[in-house]
Amino acid sequence: MTSVGTHCILELYGCPFDLLNDHDFIKRTLREAAEDAGATWLGEVSHAFSPQGVTALGLLSESHISIHTWPEDGYAACDVFTCGDVAMPEHACEYLARAFGSTHHKLLRVKRAVEVEHPPAPEENPLAALN
Repeated sequence: MTSVGTHCILELYGCPFDLLNDHDFIKRTLREAAEDAGATWLGEVSHAFSPQGVTALGLLSESHISIHTWPEDGYAACDVFTCGDVAMPEHACEYLARAFGSTHHKLLRVKRAVEVEHPPAPEENPLAALN
């Protein structure tokens, strides 16, 4: 297996309604979290829902960072995926947890990797006869 990066899935609980519903704050905070992690910000797309809630996605040179908020529940689902070993997605997650004033959070780290397999021998490869 060849590592390509780390994917962090973050759930924030007990966040203030006002922060989770503030479109400009969310866009700014997402960018700050990415920069705090050492990632390179390339752009964003976001949407404020009615009557509440925001979805925002930051495109990173290393991959992406996103947030989906449910202000009425004090909850946010975040996603930070960075390729390589320079950016530190855990730092972005810590930043988000602090910035949104969560009373508690859950963080799942997934190592992303490419399986490196040896090609099958010609007799094991049914497509070999086509060559």
